[in-house]
Amino acid sequence: SPRALVDVCEQRIAEVNPSINAVVTTCFERAREQCGRFTVPETPPPGFLFGLPVLLKDAGQEAAGVRQTDGFSPFDHVPTESSALVARLEEMGGIVIGKTNSPELAAGSHTFNEVFGTTFNPRDLR
Repeated sequence: SPRALVDVCEQRIAEVNPSINAVVTTCFERAREQCGRFTVPETPPPGFLFGLPVLLKDAGQEAAGVRQTDGFSPFDHVPTESSALVARLEEMGGIVIGKTNSPELAAGSHTFNEVFGTTFNPRDLR
């Protein structure tokens, strides 16, 4: 079920994220509220995300009620409306569970910023 998927994601993020710092904002309660929209049909419609947990980059992908920084402290805020992309993801059944780190203003090839710090490669934590 979508709720079980959200629970598994929360557990795995709690286990792994402290060492890699990839997920910088979570919204599991918001996600669980969204789970109530779904009942499991015999066959989900093709192309439908139907309860799939998704993480958004913290770079321009605003989700209503979820912290947004773009990796730049002057942009730190909590939007009241979702961006068109996030609204469409949610319309298609995606469940936003949080945000992943991004370079400051999404400019760069390595993920670090003054707001959340550096994201490390899980295979090489140096």
